[in-house]
Amino acid sequence: MKTSERLAGLAGYAFAELDALRDRRLGEGADVIDFGVGDPTDPVPELVVQAARDGLERHRTTGYPSYVGSREFRVAVADWLERRHGVRPDPETQVTISQGSKEAIFHLPWALTDPGDVVLAPSPGYPPYARGARMVDARVEFYPVTADGPGLPDLDQLPAEVSESLALVWITQPHVPTGRSAGLAALTRLRDQVRDRGAVLCSDEAYSELWMDSPCDSALQTGLEDVLVFQSLSKRSGMTGYRVGFVAGDERGIAALRTIKTNIDSGTPRFIEDAAMAALADESEPAAARKRYARRAETMLAPLRALGCRVDMPDAGFYLWVRTPRSMTGVEFARRLLSEEPTLAVMPGEWLSDPATVLSDDGLPGDGHVRFALVPSLERCRQAAERLGAWSC
Repeated sequence: MKTSERLAGLAGYAFAELDALRDRRLGEGADVIDFGVGDPTDPVPELVVQAARDGLERHRTTGYPSYVGSREFRVAVADWLERRHGVRPDPETQVTISQGSKEAIFHLPWALTDPGDVVLAPSPGYPPYARGARMVDARVEFYPVTADGPGLPDLDQLPAEVSESLALVWITQPHVPTGRSAGLAALTRLRDQVRDRGAVLCSDEAYSELWMDSPCDSALQTGLEDVLVFQSLSKRSGMTGYRVGFVAGDERGIAALRTIKTNIDSGTPRFIEDAAMAALADESEPAAARKRYARRAETMLAPLRALGCRVDMPDAGFYLWVRTPRSMTGVEFARRLLSEEPTLAVMPGEWLSDPATVLSDDGLPGDGHVRFALVPSLERCRQAAERLGAWSC
């Protein structure tokens, strides 16, 4: 069977490769503590589960859901954004539902770019920023992000031929895996640069509610024109299996994305919307999650530093971005952790940095790093810390 050239151009997905390595060790009987893929393992809050149960009864005679999300859901999103960021998008024209944030991120270039348009994305960064663009023959360029910052691009430093064709600028706020959060002044400066070039600022804010010390700002606070924010209930409320999120911002971008989505999916089930609305109405569970992830991070810092790793407490998110010891590559360090007695699965930084990153002369920004996703329980983190303490790399 012949497959498309676009499909052939997609390399293996890093998270799937990590799963295969981990599964091989599990098949050998190893007790693997999995810090690899950022999939929360804590139970979904009971209030969310109950809302989903109630929703199944409430909507048992309804047909297809809305392509763009019910008005009730869109109002709940607007209410939450107003409470959280002091910004209220119009639920009718400036909010749309998504199946998590991944599918909307992947499909946005289908709505807002033409072949040859430039999409600027962070490296290391979330693969769908680039992969969705490449599927529609947009040109992808990368800007490097390091633990020392900054986490945002400076568009004034772009080559002229890149700047002139710029269509979308992706940021992750807070950035993952470095865990660095940009302030409102920096976001506003970038928004102005993006607007001057006739482009759209696309801010992936899926981790914004998992801050360590102080809340993260949103790109929506710089204004809704030429700005699109992508949010998900996956990290904030541990709802990865529910596949629900939203996009808010510029009504032209929302309208274009809605047009694409009506040709791809048939909306999000209403009972899942109900679960998401219950999650958005509650702040106690996200607060508890922040405390859990902070304790896990604190548990892992000392043993990693004792091995000679460089690692700091993140501003937000549930990742530790770890500089490997003794000039080891991230892949070497990850393979040793998984193949030797610590038996820890982590993500090599090289797998998160696109080899097409050309805006840095210092190699890939993920070189010599690994990412720890702090999704194992506190007890498992303590076990991992003990194993690292007894290990010599």
